[in-house]
Amino acid sequence: MSRIGFIVLFFLSLSADFLPCFSAAKQQPPPKKKSAPPNRIGTSAIFPVQGNVYPIGYYSVSLKIGNPPKVFELDIDSGSDLTWVQCDAPCTGCTKPRDSLYKPKNNVLHCLDPLCSAISAPGNGPCNSPTDQCDYEIAYADHGSSLGVLVLDSFPLQFANGSTLGLRLAFGCGYDQHYSGQGTPPPTAGVLGLGNGKASILSQLTQLGLTRNVVGHCFSGRGGGFLFFGDDFVPSSGITWIPISATSSEKHYLSGPAELYFGGKSAGIKGLDVIFDSGSSYTYFNSQAYEAVVNLVKKGLNGKPLKEATDDRSLPICWKGNKAFKSVQDAKSFFSPLAISFTNAKNVQLQLPPEAYLIVSKHGNACLGILNGSEVGLGKFNIIGDISLQDKMVIYDNEKQQIGWGPVNCDRPPKS
Repeated sequence: MSRIGFIVLFFLSLSADFLPCFSAAKQQPPPKKKSAPPNRIGTSAIFPVQGNVYPIGYYSVSLKIGNPPKVFELDIDSGSDLTWVQCDAPCTGCTKPRDSLYKPKNNVLHCLDPLCSAISAPGNGPCNSPTDQCDYEIAYADHGSSLGVLVLDSFPLQFANGSTLGLRLAFGCGYDQHYSGQGTPPPTAGVLGLGNGKASILSQLTQLGLTRNVVGHCFSGRGGGFLFFGDDFVPSSGITWIPISATSSEKHYLSGPAELYFGGKSAGIKGLDVIFDSGSSYTYFNSQAYEAVVNLVKKGLNGKPLKEATDDRSLPICWKGNKAFKSVQDAKSFFSPLAISFTNAKNVQLQLPPEAYLIVSKHGNACLGILNGSEVGLGKFNIIGDISLQDKMVIYDNEKQQIGWGPVNCDRPPKS
């Protein structure tokens, strides 16, 4: 089963004594806030991306943290806003050797810090004391989770204008991780949260006056791609925009209502709430939409030389041809395109050709990369995951409250 980055629970833990090894750090005075510079001096930053949908199952970016800096590979997740790394505290459920974990050095954020209240869910009580350490607990839709404490440390970032700044930013030091997916946990050191909450790295850069509150990614179907902060790399034309829902949580990017099309015709499924989630490997529809898609795909395969490969457990539904497929390009001619039509944006459509919802497994079969979200507890929500975000630039513009996408060669990052 794929991972899902969409966050369903995010709250402040008020147990100030949960992590004994931080007890000394808790007594340090809160760090002084630096005032934001009057002019943006960084504008934008761009980073290379590693990974793929299959067989790796995620896209990641490597960031330097600390002084001296250490490199951490982080899972790219637009479905949550908190960035966290595995923490040498000691750590439960960590997948990295101890010398690859983040080591805190009396740099814990306190409850007095505004970012601490920014990560707490509505209804949570105040901390027992303003000088308590700021704990967090985050749970994802696939039931994975991270428990830890917020810390403040240097992020050396190189910006498009050539400047390099060692910025002190807040992030999570996770000392208790749980991975609930099938197979082994991903080898990444943590998560880069790109959601639109105040705790995100992007929001902090914006508050410092260094970038506009815009983030984008371009994931290549051949693997890799690029990620950027700021708006300097947003094309001046060729981007389709839809509004972010006014009822959207601060943690993820929700839009809708949307209608589902198959082969250019309405599938009879309307009113879909859609989340753009780079933390999800695959696309998830609620049970009604999922069953409709499966029935339409199967009906479209009638009379074609494909049959279900029930022995292939790569994904719930796979098909085999007369001979093994080498790539999605070999299989796509048998399948019809899907489209998601956003009725609040003059019927703008997100086109999903077969290569945006199929993988070819290691057995040479074509497998459906759309899964039943109701079976994993997503309720009414529908997730557009990495498989459907490949080979296009996807932009989350928090300043204009809109999501955009357009055709871009993700194998060639734009020049600074």
